[in-house]
This record gives sequence, C-alpha cells and structure tokens, in this order.
Amino acid sequence: MFGKRTSSFGIKSIRIKSIFSILVVIVLVSCGWFLNTPASLAQEGRVNYTLTDLQNRDFSNQDLSGSTFAGAEMVGANFQNSNLSGTILTKGSFLRANLKNTDFSQAFSDRVNFNEADLTNAIFADALLSGSQFRDSIINGADFSDAIIDPYEIKLMCDRADGINPVTGVLTRESLGCK
Repeated sequence: MFGKRTSSFGIKSIRIKSIFSILVVIVLVSCGWFLNTPASLAQEGRVNYTLTDLQNRDFSNQDLSGSTFAGAEMVGANFQNSNLSGTILTKGSFLRANLKNTDFSQAFSDRVNFNEADLTNAIFADALLSGSQFRDSIINGADFSDAIIDPYEIKLMCDRADGINPVTGVLTRESLGCK
C-alpha cells in the first residue's frame, strides 16, 4: 500500500510541476503585456504560431519580430536573414534549422532546442535562453551579449566558439564569457 501512495504522489508531483511551468509562462507573458516589453508585442498584431508544425518551412528574409512560436516544431526550417527579435520561442524546436544572420535579440527562448542548427552570425543579445540546448550547432560569429544562458551550455559552446559578428562587431567567445 505504501508503494501505491508513493506512485500516486509521483504523478501528483509531475502534474504540479507541469501546472507550475504553465503558470510561470503565463505570468511572464502577462508581465510583458503590462510593461510593454517585446514579449507583449507578440500579442499586438503579430503572428501566433503556438504549437504549430512548421517543419522545413521557409521564413527567410522576413520580419517576424514580436511573433509567438511557443511549442512550435521548426525542424529543418529556414529563418536565414530574418528578424525574430522580441519573439516568444518557449519549448520550440529549431533542430537542424538554418538560422544564419537571424536576429533573436530580446527573445524569450527558454527550453528551446537549437541542436544541430546553423546559427552563423545570429544575434541573441539580451535574450533569455535558460534551459535551451545548442548541441552540435554552428555558432561562428554569433553574438550572445547579455543573454541568460545555463552555465553548462556556455561551457559546451566555448569549446567551439569562434568568429566575430559582422553586425555587432562582438567576438562570439567574448559574448559567451569564454576564458
């Protein structure tokens, strides 16, 4: 009987954590609305791609600033030369996506999958990247100035960080705080 209680408690714990995560996102988006920050811009006439399948779609050379891509599947999508500043990307997946020269400044990008993506010369200045992954992504010339990134991800990225961002003039290694 004790084993069943533990199992039931484990399920309740997972549900509580899921509900808590959803509430955190709602609160953060709501705060953005009241403060008129880039997160709120997604609510003001920009496209909402929440939970959509955008695999292999071409979004190159587009101004998508302030849009919402929360939970969207963007595997293999092309966002080259696009403006995604101030976007909400929570739990989205850019696996193997082309993100060359993409501006992610001030994006809310927590728990986003950037694995194997080409981030050459991308700009992540002032972006929130907590819980996001960059395994085997190309980060040459990317600018992560003042972005919030998990220390473990920074350590992994510093092993392959190289280049200078052609727009901001910032060294990739310097923007990550690599030693």
